[in-house]
Amino acid sequence: MAELQRFPKAVFSQGDEPDARFSLANERTFLAWIRTALALLAGGVALEALGLGIHPGYRLAASVLLILAGIMSAFQAWSGWTRTERALRRSSPLPSAPFSLPLTVLLVSVAVLVLVGIVLK
Repeated sequence: MAELQRFPKAVFSQGDEPDARFSLANERTFLAWIRTALALLAGGVALEALGLGIHPGYRLAASVLLILAGIMSAFQAWSGWTRTERALRRSSPLPSAPFSLPLTVLLVSVAVLVLVGIVLK
C-alpha cells in the first residue's frame, strides 16, 4: 500500500516523524492563532459597524488596522505551524514568531486611535 501524501509536502518530506504530542501541541497553537485572527477581524468589523461614539476617522483607521492584524495573525498561524513542524521533524531549535512585533505595534496603534477617537468625538 502506497504511503498517503501529506500536505504540505515541504514540511512532511523532511526529517523524522516527531512525537505525536508535540505535533498536536503545534496544531493547537495554530488553532489559537486562527481564533485570534477571527477575533481581530470580527473586532475590526464590529468597531466600524457599531460606531460606538468614536470619531469617524479614527474609528475607520482603527478598524482597518484590526482587520490587517487579523490577516497577519492568520499568516502567523500558517508560518508558525510550518516552521515549528519542520523544526520538530529535524530535532532543531523551535523558531520564534516573526509577526509578534508587528502585531504588537498594530494593536498598540489601534488602542491609541480608539483612545484619541473617544476623546475627540
